[in-house]
Amino acid sequence: MSETQGAARSAKRELRRSLLAARDALGADEVRRAARELASRALELPELARARTVAAYVSVGTEPGTLALLDALRARGVRVLLPVLLPDNDLDWGAYAGEDSLTRVRHGGRMALLEPSGPRLGPQAVTDADVVLLPGVAVDARGVRLGRGGGSYDRVLARLERAGAHPALVVLLYDGEVVAHVPDQPHDRPVKAVVTPSGVRRFGGRR
Repeated sequence: MSETQGAARSAKRELRRSLLAARDALGADEVRRAARELASRALELPELARARTVAAYVSVGTEPGTLALLDALRARGVRVLLPVLLPDNDLDWGAYAGEDSLTRVRHGGRMALLEPSGPRLGPQAVTDADVVLLPGVAVDARGVRLGRGGGSYDRVLARLERAGAHPALVVLLYDGEVVAHVPDQPHDRPVKAVVTPSGVRRFGGRR
């Protein structure tokens, strides 16, 4: 790894640590209110209005809440795919069939995740998505997303690129997580839009 890339990784870690600490300070009422507002804003997206299949995720802890959005998409007749974390940090996928279909799974010493309990569809299933809703910690004015650092979604985005799939990439964040600059590396791929409780911001960005 070059000195420049090492510096970028270090800067990412510091920014991630700071923003996650701010999330952890949020109260339960703030998290619930933000989730309702986030769902309302996201459902206004034309990309979601047209979508037949959406790859999403189930929020945990103080992440921007997604369950209300998942249920609203399902009520529209949208096929919602949810990730299943594999031992190598890649993602398999399963269909969302309502909150009762989720299973709490703890992977090693990490935070427990809510994953679909139905049949596994394979890592390639994400290539059928019209929209991919991405978790993140921050995004900047270019659409560069800062993830959790595990690399799972880097693999997903690389898989989409190899397959020639071009879903709309949308990250879901809190308002204060739209920042001036996210240190980026060659593998980072910009998103099309960010949805926060207060609105939607779109990016032109590099492709």
